[in-house]
Amino acid sequence: MTNNNKTDFNFEISLSVLDHLGRNLYRSFTTVLGEAISNSWDADADNVWITIDRNNNNFVIKDDGIGMSKNDFQTKFLKIGYTKRKHGISNSVRGRPFIGRKGIGKLALLSCAERISIMTKTNSTDYIGGVIDNSGLDDAINNDVTAQDYALEKINDTVFSRYTDVHEKGTIIHFENINDRIKNRLEYIKILIALYFRFSLIDNSFNIFVNEEKITVEQLKPLADTTQFLWIIKELDDPYIRMLEKLKERNVIGSSLDIKGFIASVEKPSNLKIKTTDEKVGIDLFVNGRLREKNILDHFSDFSTRVVASYLYGQIHFDRLDNGTGDDRFTSSREGVKEGDVEYERLLAELKNILVKISEKWDEWRIAHKEDGDIENTRITPKERKARSLVNEVSNEFTLSSETISKSEVDKWINNLRDDAQFNVSAYIDCFMSENLIRKHIENTPVQLSSEAQENITKLRKREQDSKAAGSVSIDIRVPDRSLNLSYLQMDELANLVDKGNTTNLSVYAKRYKPMRNAMAHTARLTENAKRELTSVYENIKSRLKTLLSEKSK
Repeated sequence: MTNNNKTDFNFEISLSVLDHLGRNLYRSFTTVLGEAISNSWDADADNVWITIDRNNNNFVIKDDGIGMSKNDFQTKFLKIGYTKRKHGISNSVRGRPFIGRKGIGKLALLSCAERISIMTKTNSTDYIGGVIDNSGLDDAINNDVTAQDYALEKINDTVFSRYTDVHEKGTIIHFENINDRIKNRLEYIKILIALYFRFSLIDNSFNIFVNEEKITVEQLKPLADTTQFLWIIKELDDPYIRMLEKLKERNVIGSSLDIKGFIASVEKPSNLKIKTTDEKVGIDLFVNGRLREKNILDHFSDFSTRVVASYLYGQIHFDRLDNGTGDDRFTSSREGVKEGDVEYERLLAELKNILVKISEKWDEWRIAHKEDGDIENTRITPKERKARSLVNEVSNEFTLSSETISKSEVDKWINNLRDDAQFNVSAYIDCFMSENLIRKHIENTPVQLSSEAQENITKLRKREQDSKAAGSVSIDIRVPDRSLNLSYLQMDELANLVDKGNTTNLSVYAKRYKPMRNAMAHTARLTENAKRELTSVYENIKSRLKTLLSEKSK
């Protein structure tokens, strides 16, 4: 008995093999969109219209490509494993490099929803197509129905009525009841398309629309506006790069491989996060315009955990991984490259060299622009980095918010003071720690204060009391020590007490240390010679003090 609800179309593959290939191989909504958009590209479409109805959990993809005849639909689309690249053909009639390769990408389309309805036509044919009901397909697989005996259902024309007007050729696919629902917000989907389907932005002959809005580079403006630095690999022409108007630095990196692309750095890592999602923009691998691997930095475990990696994003284009002929280098999921591929390993080795250059320059540029750099870069000591960071934080507190002549002048003053402030911050900490360690040592060692030291303490205490009275200050200022009042004594006086009866000879260096120490402690800007002298003498004091403390601990 004939079933009037069935077509004469059927899969050209064993249904059990179809299931084992992995109808659930493609799990993300983005992957499904990618497969559909890629098919439209390969079909020489000028436009792709994506209509998403999150409330009813369905969406439609329509293009104006060459479409399919009845024979094409049966022998090409429904033939799992059919490849457009037979006989060495790797480009479409219009010369576009084919994105599809194995012919199993359509599994993403055929398994992402409960029902998938397909209508297609060419310039010279009427609409043909059918419906894939995945619940019915599951039953057929469980009952060992052959592909020849499993016919697609007929199209419900009312589903497509609003999409067939002024549609001369192309394909329309309706997805009903999406698995796991359409969880992504429309703005997020638009950003992902702008990020991951670069051919739509680079090739003016190919346009993508989401709910009637054309996807353009403007979708990426928030990312562009927070981008500080840019490294272009072999002069890539991309409208997004032309959009980076707020760059502070840029550079061009050469390569021995036939790759191109860019790597950029944002102001802070949170700028890479796509709003309302947990997804971050990374450095992605593209082949012939199609995203092939997201965040390729995951291959570099020694680099991906560094501070600089959390600021980077970009695109690497390496079309040699798909030259139209030869072995297929991509995994069955089409979301990565097979491990051990020679060309891919060459790419990773080259990227490693590029990332080393970028990390060095990133640290240099960040510091030049008064921001924290890479704490793992050893060209600057950790102590110096932390001092720089503290100075930058304090400097920002004095930066005026409004753009005025006064702000410009104040900014100049702050920038002029930064380097000296950084030195003084570090030098003050050296002074504070070393002098207080000597005080702790004296407190815990039977030391008799000299009459000279006692007189000086009395004089300094009186001066402090007078200052407190003048300022109406009634609180205690100095933390008391075992009634010796050593906090009133400076390095040279403390050294004299320590040197009595031992051979540490701190006092020799303390006398040289005192004039620079006093100037620094009173917020004076030191000359370069004074900085060198202060640093040199402090190293000697530190060495002597470590010896003294070591002897004390025995």
